[in-house]
Amino acid sequence: MSTLEASLERALDAGEISAYFQPQVDLDTGRIVAAEALCRWRSPLHGDVSPAEFIAVAEDSGLIDEIGRYMTEQGCIALAEWPVDVSVNVSPYQLRTASFSEWVAQHLEAHEGRGGALTLEITESRELDDIPGVQLRLDPLRDLGVGISLDDFGIGYSSLAQLERLRANEVKLDRSLVADESTSARALMMEAIAFAHECGMRVVAE
Repeated sequence: MSTLEASLERALDAGEISAYFQPQVDLDTGRIVAAEALCRWRSPLHGDVSPAEFIAVAEDSGLIDEIGRYMTEQGCIALAEWPVDVSVNVSPYQLRTASFSEWVAQHLEAHEGRGGALTLEITESRELDDIPGVQLRLDPLRDLGVGISLDDFGIGYSSLAQLERLRANEVKLDRSLVADESTSARALMMEAIAFAHECGMRVVAE
């Protein structure tokens, strides 16, 4: 076990993991319409650890399930308190867990969350190649009104076909794609936006 993995395991017990909420703003009205729950870790030993670093460790060690449950619960608590939609990030590794949809539903019920106001953001990756298996995990949540967002669109694994196959309600353009001013990046972004709108999906740009 690595030092970081051991520290992360202790951090979960010590309450060092917390949820920060980033607003999503409607560009037409300027209103805050949603908030994304972001996982943060402030370690006494390592300082502020980047999610890009510790999420990978959590996925490799299996701790991602515990972090995912915590973040889903925090998102459902926020739903009960705020009049805006809330999104929670879901690792493709979590979708391997047979009880995934059950504990999301349990958190919603426990905190009287509005199923239709919760969106699960799934990071695009090769793990999503098993679309039928992913759908089996997500269909019970769709029945509750939970939305599905394909996160980090444009980092290399994505395709417009995957958007349609996943039956996502939302596509989230990765910041690297939004910031890229090359002709090819602009063309991909405009094509993704047009396709998403044609399919009735919401588009979020990081």
